[in-house]
Amino acid sequence: MAQAAKAGAAKTDGFQPHPVKEQLPGVHYCVSSSPSWPEGILLGFQHYLVMLGSIILVSSILTPLMGGGNVEKAEMIQTLLFVSAINTLLQTWFGTRLPVVVGASYAFLIPAISTAFSRNLSIYVDPHRRFRQSMRVIQGSLIVASLLQIIIGFFGFWRIFARYLSPLSAVPLVTLTGLGLFAFGFPILVNCVEIGLPALVILIILSQYIPQTVNSRGADRFAIIVTIIITWALAEILTVAGAYDRRSPKTQLSCRTDRSGLITAAPWLRVPYPFQWGSPSFDAGDVFVTLAASVVAIIESTGTFLAAARYGSATHIPPSVLSRGVGWLGIGTLVAGFFGTGVGPTASVENAGLLGLTQIGSRRVIQIAAVFMLFFAILGKFGAFLASIPLPIVAALYCVLFGYVASAGLGFLQFCNLNSFRTLFILGFSLFMGLSVPQYFIQDILLFGQGPVHTGSTTFNNIVQVIFSSPPTVAIIVAYFLDSTLARGHASTGRDSGRHWWEKFRNFNQDNRTEEFYALPLKLNRFFPSF
Repeated sequence: MAQAAKAGAAKTDGFQPHPVKEQLPGVHYCVSSSPSWPEGILLGFQHYLVMLGSIILVSSILTPLMGGGNVEKAEMIQTLLFVSAINTLLQTWFGTRLPVVVGASYAFLIPAISTAFSRNLSIYVDPHRRFRQSMRVIQGSLIVASLLQIIIGFFGFWRIFARYLSPLSAVPLVTLTGLGLFAFGFPILVNCVEIGLPALVILIILSQYIPQTVNSRGADRFAIIVTIIITWALAEILTVAGAYDRRSPKTQLSCRTDRSGLITAAPWLRVPYPFQWGSPSFDAGDVFVTLAASVVAIIESTGTFLAAARYGSATHIPPSVLSRGVGWLGIGTLVAGFFGTGVGPTASVENAGLLGLTQIGSRRVIQIAAVFMLFFAILGKFGAFLASIPLPIVAALYCVLFGYVASAGLGFLQFCNLNSFRTLFILGFSLFMGLSVPQYFIQDILLFGQGPVHTGSTTFNNIVQVIFSSPPTVAIIVAYFLDSTLARGHASTGRDSGRHWWEKFRNFNQDNRTEEFYALPLKLNRFFPSF
């Protein structure tokens, strides 16, 4: 066997493997560079359209459960947009400074739904009042949860975690940050296959085939906008032609362009303001579940940060910068608690995927997108018009964008030794458990209406449900533990995990490129050297 291996190696000596790239090549604009203003504005608007989908999904799920109607849904969307704009600007100015949009987190859905169904709120018969009371309880929970994120970030606890994060551990984290959201892709697309499938096909043709054929950059850079225009027009034609008149209510809601109810419900002009639902109230059980969700949001945001750094052609994120970003994520959760968004913030996975699709990782483009969020959050009718895009179209976009984030995670395999059985075990086991464990927890919710953990404490049950329903959280727990403990004393362990590639980025000033991508504006690094 040994002789056969040597013979095989000799035959391949003439072939050179692809060299390792600390920065992704082929990116047109990196984090610190910017396209022209006209092009940047169009790209920023495209990022706004992409992040709008998750806000619509979250609002559509939560509002009816909390007792709200179309008016409350429109107000919730406006508030989420307004707060997302603020948090995106804070993150790109003072946080990681990466081109990430900070949007609505799905991790906070479980505590929000638990609050909506709590016995304390079932006494309110008036749906409008129950909605406001639910929002006030969620506000209080978010305010407390933000303090945990701020402590973890600004006091350097996440820096300690990041110092021991290897490329091997990052692979399942980033990969499942994208793959873990598969439920929001094709399953929603097939709710209206007549427009969802054409949207997916058109996006792939515009972004992958046409640029190779006609050698044009515009086709892939603005493929999202063109796809939405074409398929939305198709949906409008089918609606007017009566194609869905005799279909089920579920199909009509997914396919028709006149069923959202947002345009009539949204005001022309409304500025969200702090405590707009009333003074926040605090429930210990809801607070602890939201604390668990805030930790999950940190982990999922970390995966998105790593993907955004890759697609922005930046070097690896120094642990101090990653911890700084988590601290500002906590500030964002505090802002969300003040305004009452219903869910906490996280780094948007779909927008990180859009960086890969457009090959433009410019920070300025993301800041322009934040301006669009502010504009459409205040001018309600205009924002509601765009928010009425059928969700199957949005799901078709996610099929591609989430895939880009997953592939960013697989890109870290270049730093690892894939001929090591230790590496193969950690990769395979963490990826499998990251998909299998959340599936077990989620399917129990769908089949039986409750998770698999049945103790006397509903709070404890929900905490476990929040943590183990998140694929990247389960994956990083498994991978980080195994990578830190398995064959730790072996001489080749560190190199097999790729730690030596990221060693130069453990401290902020060790690599000259770090200053270009991650330095704070106005020379604020001198005042916050550890953040």
